Amino acid sequence: MDILYFDELESTQTYLLEQLNAKRVATPIAVMAKQQTKGIGSRDNQWEGGKGNLFFSIAIDLDDLPNDLPLSSASIYFSFIMKEVLKDFSDEIWLKWPNDLYKNEDKIGGTITKKTDTILVCGMGINLQKNENGFEALNLNIEPTKLLEVYLLRLETYPSWKQVFSEYRIEFQRSKHFFTHIEGQYISLENAILWEDGSLIIDNKRVYNLR
Repeated sequence: MDILYFDELESTQTYLLEQLNAKRVATPIAVMAKQQTKGIGSRDNQWEGGKGNLFFSIAIDLDDLPNDLPLSSASIYFSFIMKEVLKDFSDEIWLKWPNDLYKNEDKIGGTITKKTDTILVCGMGINLQKNENGFEALNLNIEPTKLLEVYLLRLETYPSWKQVFSEYRIEFQRSKHFFTHIEGQYISLENAILWEDGSLIIDNKRVYNLR
């Protein structure tokens, strides 16, 4: 996968979407910035940060993704694979449903996915060394470019959703101690039931990950 490197971008995801729409780049491709000033977070929030942290977005053709991957759970898929990469540096990292990377009790990163035509764009931000956006940091001396390269290498095999989900469903138990935003409300995950497509059953209602 080709990687475009920048010293600074407002948002790697916004930039990549613009380039794809203008047909200036082709998939698969990744965009990485040393600094991000208006990164896209959940619920229209921003994910900003300076050098030493990881900011990137990737674009992949839907046909190249695992056949069994529910697109509504793409954030779980890509986040969990990054969590597995980070486990080589810290065993305190886990994935809170549906798209937040945590170190123990503290959020340190997150993932946003967006489908455009026949392409899936995935943006990710992780506080490796600093917490300029109000969240905690891993405080690990990891070179962001190296981490991205390791992650993309891990992605090359595109493990099946079934494989990823079989491991994530065990880790999901940790999410039950937390809340999440659903349709503008802050909802407890204590009694949530994880379905095989990555959705939840809460109060007899099906809830999908739309991030």
